[in-house]
Amino acid sequence: MNFDFDKVIDRRTSSSTKWQKFPADVLPFWVADMDFAAPDFVLQALHQRLDHPILGYTDRPAALTNALQGWLDHHFQWQVPEEWVVWIPGVVPGLNLACQTLDAGRHIIIPTPVYHPFLDLAAHAGLRESRVPLQSEPSPTAEGSERWCMDIDAMQAAVRPDTRMILICNPQNPTGRCYRYSELQALAELIEQHNLLLVSDEIHANFVLAGDCRHIPIAQAFPAIARRTISLFAATKIYNIPGVSCAAAIIPDAGLREQFLQARRGLVPGIGPLGFTASEVAFNDRSSWIPELQAYLRNNLQLLRDCAGARLSPLQATYLAWINVADLELQDAESYFAGHGLGISPGAQFGRPDYIRFNFGCPRATLEAGLERLSAALQKAV
Repeated sequence: MNFDFDKVIDRRTSSSTKWQKFPADVLPFWVADMDFAAPDFVLQALHQRLDHPILGYTDRPAALTNALQGWLDHHFQWQVPEEWVVWIPGVVPGLNLACQTLDAGRHIIIPTPVYHPFLDLAAHAGLRESRVPLQSEPSPTAEGSERWCMDIDAMQAAVRPDTRMILICNPQNPTGRCYRYSELQALAELIEQHNLLLVSDEIHANFVLAGDCRHIPIAQAFPAIARRTISLFAATKIYNIPGVSCAAAIIPDAGLREQFLQARRGLVPGIGPLGFTASEVAFNDRSSWIPELQAYLRNNLQLLRDCAGARLSPLQATYLAWINVADLELQDAESYFAGHGLGISPGAQFGRPDYIRFNFGCPRATLEAGLERLSAALQKAV
């Protein structure tokens, strides 16, 4: 198949969150929502489901879990028993439910910068938290000035007698890191040493763009800690269907899984029929959608790299660039870039106000127009 990622689609008439936030003269590159049409095989399945005129409460189709099992095996060689899978309406609810398995007042550790809903988890669940900064170390490539790594020593120092959980993003949002086996091994050893739980948001698992990297599900790579893990997956990002909510929590331990299910009861809604339909067909996909999308994003990334230069953190995964703007000394990064016609995500949202996040998951023409504006906005530092 050949998918048309160059097609520019007008989203302003669709009540798009991404396109309605800013005035019409501002191009949005903020929220993690790509501007590509969902693949035809997903849309066709949705149209077929809509041929039935009733969209009522819907039980999970038996074939959905089978599709997820096949997808995890196909992409990551991970054989997951059916009973490990808990279906939820999204990864963010999954993060919050994981925290609800803990007693109030317990302590969690979150490496930062990180996807901003992580920063609300402790408050939502009545927990205490330590935010441990990722290390910025020299990059082994010419892509940028630094590479972001988990600071295991600092995380070790942050562990307290009441610490119960560590929560991570892998691939990492917003820095674009794809953690190496050795990094995950060190984390697994820390988890085991202190009898902790680990929650791993792996929604960007299929967005690995660097040729020398691969996504490693930590619960698969280190079976000794699998019973301590909650791994979160969804098809919504890689197939660009975030408005059709459906996700899966992989929880190998029966006791932890029951705690998660108890936390879910009465707190989160069920999944609708369109979410089930879209996710099932996506997890069954073996077309060229993912490799073609990855290739397109790599080309987009190169254009962004040419524009941002050493400001751009070396990106191994995701379609979300992490750009250093410390020298601009901005008090309000979002307003500053909006004044140059760009809608970005300010780094303060993720725990680092000296950065911005830039979504390059869009048609080439849209990106090129945005990069002209980005270049102008960065000229203040020259």
